[in-house]
Amino acid sequence: NPSMPMCGFSAKVVQVLQSEGVDFSSVNILDYPAIREGIKKFSEWPTIPQLYVNGEFIGGCDIVLAMHESGELKDLLTEEEK
Repeated sequence: NPSMPMCGFSAKVVQVLQSEGVDFSSVNILDYPAIREGIKKFSEWPTIPQLYVNGEFIGGCDIVLAMHESGELKDLLTEEEK
């Protein structure tokens, strides 16, 4: 839940997305163990949170933060809005 993330990594990603000014949705994977395990297999990425833009896996918290700091995330999100 973006208004009350359950971990620090999720909170950081929520802050980044909010600062980018984009609309986004989330799933509380703690309520859905099958989704939690399935998304790790789908992305071949072992950690949560995971950011997807238009169904494409972008990365986890560290990647999202690095992309935000470099401006790459803003560019990606701006491209997707067009």
